Amino acid sequence: MRKGDMPLPDPLTRHPIPGWKGTAFLKAIIDHPLIDVGDYSYYDDSRGPEHFVARCVRYHFDFIGDRLIIGKFVAIAQAAQFIMNGANHPMGGFSTFPFAMFGVEGAPPVTPGALGHRGDTVIGNDVWIGREAVIMPGISVGDGAIIGTRAQVSRDVPPYAVVVGNPGTVVKTRFPPEIVTELLAIRWWDWEPEKIARNIGVISAADIDALRAAV
Repeated sequence: MRKGDMPLPDPLTRHPIPGWKGTAFLKAIIDHPLIDVGDYSYYDDSRGPEHFVARCVRYHFDFIGDRLIIGKFVAIAQAAQFIMNGANHPMGGFSTFPFAMFGVEGAPPVTPGALGHRGDTVIGNDVWIGREAVIMPGISVGDGAIIGTRAQVSRDVPPYAVVVGNPGTVVKTRFPPEIVTELLAIRWWDWEPEKIARNIGVISAADIDALRAAV
């Protein structure tokens, strides 16, 4: 490591902010076979971030098998909601009531197919998800996107887009298309931690030439 380099914290650190227990790296608090999370992604909640799965990942039933995939360097604010496929009800008949859940005799079994399985929910890298935002089942959020406070996202979000409102609407893209293309090719979040640490200033700025030249 070069003189003056400051290393990144261990991504398995439970509380990475000194003196504050409201933020946790998700890798340190999640142990769920159907949730994958990348390094340095965090959840902030003054009530205790260790309750992320119980409070934020809703209707995630093992028998359905859908996965929540969260990339690296994702920032998730308090009470964001990831609605999984288990929230869906059967819609092929006259009633949407889930009789089988209550053991009613003769009720058709609840299967992933009957619930209209929409696939895995995938959150890209370097995504910022605002307080109380809602991500619906099977949504893909692209790298670098921003999801505004209380936005309800029911459609896939392009990389580096900003989404606000209900229904969630793309209001702008953070950078011109040619810059987005370069950022997606450079993928700074996949660099070794030492290289990221050496180039924090460049990553935090908006000079694509400097980022391209980073060593």
